[in-house]
Amino acid sequence: MRRLEGKRALITGAARGIGRAFAETYIREGARVCVGDIDVARARRTADELGPMARVAELDVTRQDSIDAAVSDTVEAFGGIDILINNAAVFTAAPIVDIERADYERVFDVNVSGTLFMTRAVARHMIGRGGGGRIINMASQAGRRGEALVAVYCATKAAVISLTQSAGLNLIRHGINVNAIAPGVVDGEHWDGVDARFAELEGKAPGRKKKEVGEAVPFGRMGRPGDLTGMAVFLASDEASYIVAQCYNVDGGQWMN
Repeated sequence: MRRLEGKRALITGAARGIGRAFAETYIREGARVCVGDIDVARARRTADELGPMARVAELDVTRQDSIDAAVSDTVEAFGGIDILINNAAVFTAAPIVDIERADYERVFDVNVSGTLFMTRAVARHMIGRGGGGRIINMASQAGRRGEALVAVYCATKAAVISLTQSAGLNLIRHGINVNAIAPGVVDGEHWDGVDARFAELEGKAPGRKKKEVGEAVPFGRMGRPGDLTGMAVFLASDEASYIVAQCYNVDGGQWMN
């Protein structure tokens, strides 16, 4: 028996990277998945590659009309939503004295407001139809502590951890379990962009920052999207029914609670 047999999931930022890995794994575990992403062309390619268990929703988590439409479209396609993964996020880095208000607002709008209002929309659906559900938020080791050049991003991920705790305590009365995953450094397109930004800020050669952070992981390498999928399946499964408002580090030993 596959652990997510018959479940229906909406995953934000699912056209590539970690979100795509979640979608692929959920489908293997028996779920139908809506690939939500602002890059709808890439989301369609991803869904086509994932096969008939996948659908697409054009989704900009900074716009309430887009959130509501994606939730409505997923419910119409699948008959309901049992699992939400709030995966969409953006990164920024700058010294404190160089932080721009517009960049601050953009990152908080995606990482924090997007998580909150996606949660609100899907929770309303889950409460209305009854039967509970699972909401999984993507935090980060960056939400566990500050970084000299990453103040805004770290603050957003700390906020995601706090939102997970509050939403978890509020929604469990409706049978909705809210938990989070805190990855460490995960290789892929996202970290290619992070590496390029640190090359600018720290004067490092391209690829140097990535090499340094990979070597610093106790496990011995950077994470891969597939390293996170086991936790994502577990938190969505019946095995995690008594877990509420927690944030799990999946980071190769970089952070210990």
